[in-house]
Amino acid sequence: MVAVGTIIWLSSELMFFAALFAAYFTIRSVSPELWAQNTEMLNVPFALANTTILVLSSLTCQLGVFAAERGQVGRSGSLLQFRKWGLREWFILTYLMGAVFVAGQAVEYVELVAEGVTMSASAYGSVFYLSTGFHGIHVAGGLLAFLLVLGRTYLARKFTHEQAVSAIVVSYYWHFVDVVWIGLFATIYLIQ
Repeated sequence: MVAVGTIIWLSSELMFFAALFAAYFTIRSVSPELWAQNTEMLNVPFALANTTILVLSSLTCQLGVFAAERGQVGRSGSLLQFRKWGLREWFILTYLMGAVFVAGQAVEYVELVAEGVTMSASAYGSVFYLSTGFHGIHVAGGLLAFLLVLGRTYLARKFTHEQAVSAIVVSYYWHFVDVVWIGLFATIYLIQ
């Protein structure tokens, strides 16, 4: 039931992001010169590296889910033996990658603000910061969810089916956030 509820909730989140995409394309269609002027300031190679980190975090998240499905909460070998990692190690790595992504977005915001691209400066700035900012908030929510799942594994005496389900549900959310970012990245950084 939890997984089904999560999928339904993510569907409503999809509608929210669809509205942001619609606003982006609508405002872009009426101000193409504004878009050309502002997209020149985007650091596409940096954003691509940041995107790659986020997309790879989806892989590490899924490896953690596979470990949870096997009932393996912690590693069974040394820290350097990746194939023997459990849910905790994969989710900690995923958390770190997500945190690096958020920090990368913050760096990008600082650079853009220094160049005069602010939320109040233009319609481009408004839509850019709303779209990427709401996504960033969703990533931060995913990071909190990873901490909660990890905390439960450390507090519990035994790894249970319910904890595995929690890990799976968090992975649904994380994969959703990653897919949305791929769409945002393509829309904002590649279709200029």
